[in-house]
Amino acid sequence: MAEYYTKKQIMEEARGLADKIAETEEVDFFKRAEHQINDHLKVQEIIGKIKSLQKEAVNLKHYEKSEALKATDEKIDALQDELDQIPLVQEFKQSQMEVNELLQMVSNTISNTVTQKIIESTGGDLLKGTTTKNPFDHGC
Repeated sequence: MAEYYTKKQIMEEARGLADKIAETEEVDFFKRAEHQINDHLKVQEIIGKIKSLQKEAVNLKHYEKSEALKATDEKIDALQDELDQIPLVQEFKQSQMEVNELLQMVSNTISNTVTQKIIESTGGDLLKGTTTKNPFDHGC
C-alpha cells in the first residue's frame, strides 16, 4: 500500500527547500546588492523624488489635472531612466531576475514532476501529456 504524505509534511519540506534556496549564491548576491542600494545616497535620493512625484500624480489624477499629471509622469519616467543607468541598480535588477528565475525553475520542476507522476501512475501517455481516458469524456 502506498505511503501518503500530509500537507503539513509537504509544507515542512517546502520550508526546508526555501531555506536551501535562501542560501544560494543568487540570493546572497541579491541581499548584498539590496543592502548597497539602501546605503547608496544618490539612489535613495532619486527613489525619494520618484515616491514624492508618485504621490503628487495620485492627487493630480484625483483632481483630474491631466496636463499637470502628464508632466509629472514624464518627470517620473526621466528619474526612473536616470536610476536605471546606475550600474548598482542594473546589478540589483539582474540579481532580482536571477532569483525569480530560480524560484520559477523550482516551481516548474515541482509542477512538471507531479504531472508526470500522475500520468505514469494512471497509465497515461507521457508524450501526449494525457492520463487514462477521462471518465467524464463521453465522446461528445
